[in-house]
Amino acid sequence: MENKYLKRINELARKAKADGLNADEQAEQKRLRQVYVKEFREGLRQQIEQTQIFNKKGQETTPKKVQEIQRKNGWRKD
Repeated sequence: MENKYLKRINELARKAKADGLNADEQAEQKRLRQVYVKEFREGLRQQIEQTQIFNKKGQETTPKKVQEIQRKNGWRKD
């Protein structure tokens, strides 16, 4: 699924290469990029916080900081 901002960001990038952007379009492009990066980081953080890591022996090696976040959010019961 494509992010709702990506289509417009890509349109503006193509236009910038072809014709250039006016001041309003440059401001829009900057704002859209900031919003996209913020949402991407939030999604990645959430994914990392919900992941448990195990080694080949089956022992959990999830970092302590992530384990604490998982406990705080009720995703762990240990």
